[in-house]
Parts: sequence; structure tokens; C-alpha cells
Amino acid sequence: MTVNPDRVVAALTKVLDPNTRKTLAVKPEDCNIRTDGQRVSLTVPLGYPVHNGEPELLKRIETALREEGMEPGDIHLTSKIIPHAVQTGLRPLPNVRNIIAVASGKGGVGKSTTSVNVALALSRQGARVGLLDADIYGPSVPIMLGVSERPANIDNKMMGPVVGHGIQANSIGFLIDEDAPAIWRGPMVVQALTQLLTQTQWDDLDYLIIDMPPGTGDIALTLSQKVPLVGAIIVTTPQDLALADARRGLRMFQKVNVPVLGIVENMSVHVCTNCGHAEPIFGEHGGRDMASQYHVPWLGALPLQMSIRSQTDSGRPTVVAEPEGEPAKAYHAIARALAAQVATLPEDRSSFTPMVVARKG
Repeated sequence: MTVNPDRVVAALTKVLDPNTRKTLAVKPEDCNIRTDGQRVSLTVPLGYPVHNGEPELLKRIETALREEGMEPGDIHLTSKIIPHAVQTGLRPLPNVRNIIAVASGKGGVGKSTTSVNVALALSRQGARVGLLDADIYGPSVPIMLGVSERPANIDNKMMGPVVGHGIQANSIGFLIDEDAPAIWRGPMVVQALTQLLTQTQWDDLDYLIIDMPPGTGDIALTLSQKVPLVGAIIVTTPQDLALADARRGLRMFQKVNVPVLGIVENMSVHVCTNCGHAEPIFGEHGGRDMASQYHVPWLGALPLQMSIRSQTDSGRPTVVAEPEGEPAKAYHAIARALAAQVATLPEDRSSFTPMVVARKG
């Protein structure tokens, strides 16, 4: 007797995904189920990049099928990254499925370095990734990606993103001289950033990472209200002063109904280049404790290590320069956890809701 596909799906919906910590949400039409007697072959779509084959999840699927009297055949896991819900009244950008803000309550905590390396890690895990440098006054993405070309002009209407190390990027730093200051007031900055976001012809992105300006001032607040975000992550150090400002950043996103997808603790521990001794010079567990306090995910910790600084300054960030090193592995772990968090968010349904346009009578 051939196995009914509904029976296969019923077994799958009992499987707990170790990455998202939720049971699989699958439909028969998405799984390409093939049966030969009691032998079942199928494809399981996942809402995040399939990086290392996900052996633990495969094992759980096989176990679930056997428990229901079926014999596992060829089981393939594939990525199907969909758009997720954004703030009420906004819609996702065309060709960009998910926009994620990387923010900090203050400058100097390594937010831009984290943004670049997490974006590169997501790309190397198989996702299509873009990076928008939203720090108009101190654009650093061009230096970090090691590219200096200007965006292409497309029909005098759109800019083509600059590609560095496989990710699409745009920054005011590509448009002005390296040493030219952006002497603009707040409204001009917001307008410029809106143009960088909406007038860049992003090419079929799964994730667009926005390296937010530091702090919680008018520019950051306006962006968090106007940009269709699926969520934000907060970068901090373990130091009490940094944590105090990071809490303000977290609360800002909560007030404008942007989910906080997690906290990253940068400069968590200093590793001596001579002897390898590790010392928590800025304190211990501050970011992890903050995540627990506010009931948001803990994404991981990164070391204070000279190589991260030197590699990023040279235009070859850690994930590219030393892909098998421990810091790169930490960035990959954070990227995987972030993608899994995004996959658990509600699906975007804005296309089913008509836009209401107010007109003067």
C-alpha cells in the first residue's frame, strides 16, 4: 500500500527544528513527496539558508517517518526564504524579501564591523544579501568591503548596487570623496538615506542588512518608522555604559513595533596575540543578561581581537580573510541564529491588503 502524502506531512509537522525551535510548517505541495510502497522521498523547504546540510534536522525527520511506519528514502533540505511582515502601513521593498536593521545605542561598539561580517556570513551560507550603509556622517562600508567604485546609473532613475565579496552594497561613501564631510541637517540625511534605499536596484535579495547610524536620535528613529523592517538586532559591549545605551536602542525599536531579533555582544573577551590568554576586560555576560532581562534572543558573543580590526580595515573582513578561524565561526553562528529568528516571524500578507490613499475632496 502506498503512503498517503497527508500522512507524511502529519509526521513532518511533529518534527522540532533545532534551529528555529519550532515544529516544521510544511504543505504537501511544497515537499515534492514521492512514495514507493512504504518508502518516502521528499524535499523539505526551510525558511533560512541551508548551510551545512542540517544533519540533526535530517535525523529528526527520518526518525519521525520511521515512528509512523514509513521508510525514509532520499530526503533533501532546501532554502525557501520568504518575505516577512513589516510595520503596519508599510510594505516590503520590491526585490528585497527581508530588511534587518543592525543598531547600537552608541558609537564605538563595532556595529559596522558586525554588520559587514554577518552580511558576508549569510552570503556564504547561501543567501542573497545586500548591505546598506546608513551612517551618512561616517560611512565605513566602502573601506570595509574594499571597494570604491560609484554605483552604476540605470536610466537616470536608479543606482546599481556596488558588489564587494559577493554582496550587494550602497553607501553615501560611494558617492562622495573619501575625505569629504557630509554637512547635512537631519531632514536632508533622512531624504538621502531613503533615496539610497529605494533608488538602488537591489537584485533579488533574501536579506538586506542596514548598518544604522549610532544612537537613538531623530535620524535613527525616523528610519525605524519609515523603512519596512522585519526586525532589528542590537550590538553592544559588556561594559555598563554601552549596555545602558543599548537598552535605549532596544526600547526605541519596541516603541515603533519593530521586533528585536536578538542581541550581539561584541568585544566580549580580549584574546592576547602573544599567549592566547583570554580576559573579559569590559566585563562579563552583560549582553546575555540584557537579552534575558528583555526576553529577546541571545545571538552570540564576539572577541576583541586585533585581527578583526586589521582585516576589516584592509577591505577583507574576517569572514573572508580567515574563514576557518574562530572569529569567523562566531560570525557564522550569529548569522545562522539571526536567519532562524527571521524564519519564525509572521509571513508578509500586505499584498492581500489594499493600500488606502487619502484624497482631498
